[in-house]
Amino acid sequence: MQSSDRPAEYGPPALSELTDRARVVSCPLRVPFRGVTERELMLIEAPSGWVEWSPFLEYDAEEASRWLRNAVELGWGRLPEPSLSSVEVNATIPAVDVVADPEAVPRLLDRYPGCTTVKVKVAEKGQTLQDDLARVRAVRDARPGIAVRVDANAGWSVDDAFAAAQALTDPSRGGGPLDYMEQPCATVAELAELRRRLGSRGMMVRVAADELIRKSTDPLTVVQAGACDVAVLKAAPLGGVSRVRAIAEEVGRFGVAVTVSSALESAVGMYAGILAAATLPGYTDDEDMVVAPQAAGLATGSLYAEDVCTPREIVDGRLAVEQLSPDADRLDGLQAPAARRDWWFGRLAAAYAYL
Repeated sequence: MQSSDRPAEYGPPALSELTDRARVVSCPLRVPFRGVTERELMLIEAPSGWVEWSPFLEYDAEEASRWLRNAVELGWGRLPEPSLSSVEVNATIPAVDVVADPEAVPRLLDRYPGCTTVKVKVAEKGQTLQDDLARVRAVRDARPGIAVRVDANAGWSVDDAFAAAQALTDPSRGGGPLDYMEQPCATVAELAELRRRLGSRGMMVRVAADELIRKSTDPLTVVQAGACDVAVLKAAPLGGVSRVRAIAEEVGRFGVAVTVSSALESAVGMYAGILAAATLPGYTDDEDMVVAPQAAGLATGSLYAEDVCTPREIVDGRLAVEQLSPDADRLDGLQAPAARRDWWFGRLAAAYAYL
């Protein structure tokens, strides 16, 4: 069924329909990401194709229900039409130890052909700023001229984030320009203070908000507080493609740019983010100049050691806007143990109650 053929109004399918159509799988990752080595997720065969429900394991039922709204919209609802046939994506470098494995960064970057932007994970527990500097230097050495973003996942204080910004942009320490710092601190007040401090020192480093948007009951709070230059929007945690587009329109009125990013979905689940990126409204900056869409953080499929189907190929730094289906053999081979399947079905019932 094409999106234009879907009814404008729809309700969620019955819980029994979801459970009857669902499969739970566990996909191994190449390197630990968010502290996990196996990505558990639920795939559901919907009328419009396979969709994914994969809230992180620690999320409660209410938060997980937003991810379920995304799956329901994709599978049973009406969706915006994409304006692009492919979207530009960034490379992603986890918090690898480049001292222990000097070839880790070049090896990972080779999985992102044509990408001109990279996001580097920093502020990992058990690591130091020196580890972050070494990782970012390894990226710059491997791909001179590549645009660098760093993602701290709220791991720094304002003082730590400011010190990191100084170090990461200091040429004498192997630093250079930063596209932006993603969620360097945990609170709206901290992000606002960091932006003020960076501006007062004339440092051209943008601040991006991720967790403060996707985990908030009002995603615009951080934008209205003047606490970010970039809004990182994720389709599943925010409740769907239409929700991402609506938020993008709102933040654009504040002169805030948008990066659509993933929540470590499988190749099937990544379609939501790709479709969202391909339907973004036009963005105009403070000087009324039309800004091209920013590279999306949607190429995290390369972090999977084994996926539920053959992933989309990155061509010239872009991913095609296409819906994929899981391979039957992989669904069987990656099937989660019975106890984990029971846990996911119980979790589905709890989240469904909030729809």
